[in-house]
Amino acid sequence: MLLMSIRGVLILALIVVMLLIGAAIVSTNEDIVYNKGVHMKLPEPQKENGVSVEKALAERRSVREFSQESVSLQSVSQLLWATQGLTDSFKRTAPSAGGTYPLEVYVVAQNVEDLSPGVYQFIPESHELASIVEGDVSSLLESAALGQGFVGDAPLNIVISAVYERTAERYGERAERYVHMEAGHAAQNLYLQCESIGLGMVVVGAFNDEETREVLNTPEDPLYIIPIGKY
Repeated sequence: MLLMSIRGVLILALIVVMLLIGAAIVSTNEDIVYNKGVHMKLPEPQKENGVSVEKALAERRSVREFSQESVSLQSVSQLLWATQGLTDSFKRTAPSAGGTYPLEVYVVAQNVEDLSPGVYQFIPESHELASIVEGDVSSLLESAALGQGFVGDAPLNIVISAVYERTAERYGERAERYVHMEAGHAAQNLYLQCESIGLGMVVVGAFNDEETREVLNTPEDPLYIIPIGKY
């Protein structure tokens, strides 16, 4: 009986220690909260402006130095629409092989007006953001991008990732090529949209895939990290 009592005390003590360790681990990341899932409606994107496609093509450049100015939520809405937004009830701004739409788009916000720092997933069908991670993770994304400082300096980063299975179900081994082509289409749309609203960006392909997935809290394969801001 006494042995059982001692064993029970030891088990209780072990549980308390584990809880304390867990609390200590959480406290080191107290500014980051995962899996919130709250949806936020974005402002309606504009479908017309005064910048021609020709002008945007002629003046488009990769930008790696950004000012400290914030980016408006309206601009974020516009950028996301250009990348993967709907043009009618189901078609999107970038072409997709067989309409399989394998791309997922994330926003890593650091200095965006009316948007708390964190990671958000773009929901094209409703033109919303879904909160994935609360808290500024831009330094973690910079680390995942092999220490490229402009990733951490940018007011926001857009990350394009892919779910290859969506396209592979229809096209088999050819799917990988089609997915990469689609990511290129989306990134070029984003370049032109940035130029048309006075923002700069650069596409980044040098990063650690697993670390990037951890920052985004997603299992998908990242293809681009894209820092964006005023310059």
